[in-house]
Amino acid sequence: MGIRKENSTNSQNEKYITECDLAYAVCKIGGRWKILILGKLENGKLRFSELRNQIDGITERMLTLQLRDLEKEGLVKRTVYAEVPPRVDYELTEIATDLIPIWRQLESWGARHKKVTK
Repeated sequence: MGIRKENSTNSQNEKYITECDLAYAVCKIGGRWKILILGKLENGKLRFSELRNQIDGITERMLTLQLRDLEKEGLVKRTVYAEVPPRVDYELTEIATDLIPIWRQLESWGARHKKVTK
């Protein structure tokens, strides 16, 4: 895969997303798994296997990809311990803890409106 053209639709969309605060925020936590992962980390550090066991239906590969994205976005901190076997913990960053009241509101909204659309 090469360089993307500056006037491509993808480049234009990316520019819009970084200019629109709401779109930017939704892109950071959007998708099927990210908000679930963040919610599981709300109560403290978890190891990879603990996260995988707490999220039904997620594959190891998808969990790895989503954790990498969340780490890249600055929402999750990954700590590797020099042990045998290696131990890795994941926890929310300060930026992610700012989101807790917001996702609680989204959760309440979802609970109210899920019944309406079924």
